[in-house]
Amino acid sequence: MSDTLSPVERGKYAAATRASAFVETGMKVGLGTGSTAEWLVKALGKRVRNDGLEIVGVPTSTRTAALAREEGVPISTLDEVRWLDVTIDGADEYDPSLNLIKGGGGALLQEKIVATASDRMVVIADATKKVDALGAFPLPVEVIGFGMRTTQLLIEEMLEGLDVMGNSAVPRMDGDGLFVTDEGNHILDLHLERIGNARQLALILNQIPGVVENGLFVDICDVIVTGHGDGKVEVHDINTGDHEVVHIPSAEPDNLFRDIAE
Repeated sequence: MSDTLSPVERGKYAAATRASAFVETGMKVGLGTGSTAEWLVKALGKRVRNDGLEIVGVPTSTRTAALAREEGVPISTLDEVRWLDVTIDGADEYDPSLNLIKGGGGALLQEKIVATASDRMVVIADATKKVDALGAFPLPVEVIGFGMRTTQLLIEEMLEGLDVMGNSAVPRMDGDGLFVTDEGNHILDLHLERIGNARQLALILNQIPGVVENGLFVDICDVIVTGHGDGKVEVHDINTGDHEVVHIPSAEPDNLFRDIAE
């Protein structure tokens, strides 16, 4: 194991550490999925164990639920808690308006349900996720298995008339078989290169039979916490316009955090 985090992992760690400060005792917290969100769950677990933080987490995937249990973070379901104080999750891309592409980890459906059932969504990301326009990262679309090839063709045909630069929809694989989400569905990754109108695309995609949900998060994110490789963290609140810059000290090279970076 390396004792030194890469600049990208350092940025993820710094962003997650700063974002964990949004969580207070008594809160119901949506826990995201992905490598950056794992840093957040680790940070919250440390506060639960060392500082007596009392929270209830609602995981957005079986993977996050397992990690939360390992870290001692109490978890529940959205049906049980009904509404959340905050959801903290990562993103594959975000633009200046804080529109997001999510779903690289395959949990976009549960992530979007949990995020929209929260008073506030905080997104944590390293600096590489900031883009001028969404689309370089393939856009995940969750689809049902029945008629999946037809759904794929309908999506590609629809994309030809929209403000995007590419129109290929590629089934996501897991080894030799199709990737299967926690809900038993599959994912088509749309290679668009650039998305001219994220809101329009999100609405049209969800009208196609066979599409369950898409990975465009439009007007959902309230705060973006961006971590840099030198430990600098920028916090931007789109509702208030506030912009904060802080510096997070380096992580101690112990097993608590290094196992994520490996």
